[in-house]
Amino acid sequence: MTEGKRSSETRITMAVQMNPEDANPWGNVHGGVIMKYIDTAAGVVAHRHTRRNSVTASIDRLAFHHPVLVGNLLILKANLNMVGTTSMEVGVRVEAENLLTGEVRHTASAYLTFVALDERGRPVPVPPLIVETEEDHRRQCEAQLRRELRLQERHREKTCLT
Repeated sequence: MTEGKRSSETRITMAVQMNPEDANPWGNVHGGVIMKYIDTAAGVVAHRHTRRNSVTASIDRLAFHHPVLVGNLLILKANLNMVGTTSMEVGVRVEAENLLTGEVRHTASAYLTFVALDERGRPVPVPPLIVETEEDHRRQCEAQLRRELRLQERHREKTCLT
């Protein structure tokens, strides 16, 4: 096991301008395009934390608040929220900037769980997260609550099958 890492060592901000091929005929960027960028940004954070192949295990609570339009600058802010034994939760905040007016709107948020893999594709332990700030602590507490809810939901689903 390697030493722990701070979220400040792995967080990223990524930006990409939205073009006509990213949108429907009315100029609204497809949710799937935004989801791809969310997954990419979160994956970079997971890879930076583990320095290993890390794959998306789940996406929780992806919520779109406002549309993103052709010409907007899509800004993704990804941060490591919590680390388990072999998995990690990465939160991604998505903003859209109107490059003509400078207006920035919070357009979406998502929480993704990644699992680190070894060379044979099996889960491996990940470095612990060093919590430094009040914000880090808040993110970690909220991530733990989401994890507990996921586990409870999984248990209820298995109960329904039996």
